Amino acid sequence: MPEEDRQMRDRFDRQREKKDRISAGLPGEDEEPLPPPVEPIRSDEKAVGRNDPCPCGSGKKYKKCCGKEKHSR
Repeated sequence: MPEEDRQMRDRFDRQREKKDRISAGLPGEDEEPLPPPVEPIRSDEKAVGRNDPCPCGSGKKYKKCCGKEKHSR
């Protein structure tokens, strides 16, 4: 009887491990490994903020110079 108990416990342990792997998003024993994580693409150029100096060289803030919206009324 103890041998059957041990086999049943091992079977439940394997099922629990499989369920844990699936919930963690990991591949199973007979599945391909996950691809390496993808790094985000980043540019070195930084966007101009509203309160930064204007890149045109006027000395004004961007929001008062080239960032000003032109409304036709």
